[in-house]
Amino acid sequence: MTLLRIVYASAIELRTDEAYYWTWSKESALSFLDHPPAIAWLIRFGTAIFGDTPLGVRLGGIVAMLLTQLLLADIVRRLTHDVRAVVFAVLMPEAALYYGLLMAKVAPDVAMIPVAVAMMWSLVRLAQSSDGRWWLAAGLFAGLSMLSKFTAIMFAPAVAAFLLVPDWRWRWLRSPYPYLAVLVAILVFSPVLIWNVQHDWASFRFQGVRATANYGISLRTLGDYIGLQFGLVGFVMLPVVLTGLVLTAWRGYRTREPVAILLSAAVLVPFAYFLFKSTTLRVGDTWPMFMWPVGFAAAAVNLATMLKEGWSARMLRSSVFWARTAIVSGIAFVVIVFLYYVVVPWNLLGKIDPIGAEAGYEQVAARAQAALDETGATWIATTDYRTYAMMRWLFRGRVPVIEINERGRFQDFADPGMDRIKGHSGIYVGREPDNRSSLWENIPAKREQLATVERRWRGLVMDTYAIEKLSGWTPELSPPKDSPLFQWKVLAGEFERRILG
Repeated sequence: MTLLRIVYASAIELRTDEAYYWTWSKESALSFLDHPPAIAWLIRFGTAIFGDTPLGVRLGGIVAMLLTQLLLADIVRRLTHDVRAVVFAVLMPEAALYYGLLMAKVAPDVAMIPVAVAMMWSLVRLAQSSDGRWWLAAGLFAGLSMLSKFTAIMFAPAVAAFLLVPDWRWRWLRSPYPYLAVLVAILVFSPVLIWNVQHDWASFRFQGVRATANYGISLRTLGDYIGLQFGLVGFVMLPVVLTGLVLTAWRGYRTREPVAILLSAAVLVPFAYFLFKSTTLRVGDTWPMFMWPVGFAAAAVNLATMLKEGWSARMLRSSVFWARTAIVSGIAFVVIVFLYYVVVPWNLLGKIDPIGAEAGYEQVAARAQAALDETGATWIATTDYRTYAMMRWLFRGRVPVIEINERGRFQDFADPGMDRIKGHSGIYVGREPDNRSSLWENIPAKREQLATVERRWRGLVMDTYAIEKLSGWTPELSPPKDSPLFQWKVLAGEFERRILG
């Protein structure tokens, strides 16, 4: 399965968000508007080995998957001493589409998942050894989790329950170790805090807009959330894992067993939160993915525990049957999806295909290059971060690329090459109808329509782009914060509205 992910990572061109995070890896900023910096570091690790190639960008995700599986195996081994349960724990993520294949697609969640599981592993070691120093390891991995993605904070209720519900609470509340662990986590997370202090808490305000957005009750977004969990975790796997989590929670709170409380709350609390939010907001496909590996561990431990608790033979046979079915059917599904994207030449999903919807930018870049050659222009302008990222990725530094709006996204970015921009004409590349946006009222450039180009995937037009010549104007890298060319807050809301369609 690892080889399958390597082939996938090498064969599929980068998606827009992957290219966007790749641009971060070329910068020296402490943090970024959208997310903390760990994903940029992970990409830099991969490209240092394999260069600026799809495999280089995605190598971190492949390594992250292996580390996650090793940690899950050791957690389950320590809790059950049952080889079968360990095998289940290792194979469950292989049978879930997001982990078995799409962990090769880099995102902040990919950087977060192994260190979040390492935090759980540290707390399991703490519970088994009663050695308070494991709190410090947990604090380190908690800080690294937050350095990857802010949603790591959703593990806090599980850690609090792990600390406060069992009978050991007064021992640890009187110990310095939990408090030192919090201090360690804050110190590790400090690059993000420093960057935000310097930039008016921009990341927290940006994510706050997304987290608090409310567009009214919608059964559609609720259905999207539930459907995505079935699709990305597994149509059989999801019920198996949820059943294991509920039984683990019942067992943990009934006996005040710390690890059972930790593992169950780490998944059920975020799952319930996202379920609630999905009634008014579309939950992104990757948002809940940080929690399910802990659920795989809990489900595997539950199977081994049921064998020891004297459940009926019929119930035990049924539980093992469904776990095996989930793994076999899930891995088959992952392989089918892999073959569809790597081998099959047809588009079976139309414009809703999640890979095809972001494919075909090579055609846009080729037409942009032709326009550069025809006009003598020396730089490329865009008005959305996806096109910006793909143009930077495909031109690989040969031509300066700048997004002329949303400049709040690019605080502390290096000079893109203003010596090649100032005083020279540029080429605008924009998705229609962005070329007719009211934004252009604030840009005094002379615009000349050159061409349009279709972005196609497997014969289907996914989008149409306008190619224009810009002259008589030099873009401003650091416009005032009240400028429509800087603002990101409104655009964050528009992003959600576009998704809701």
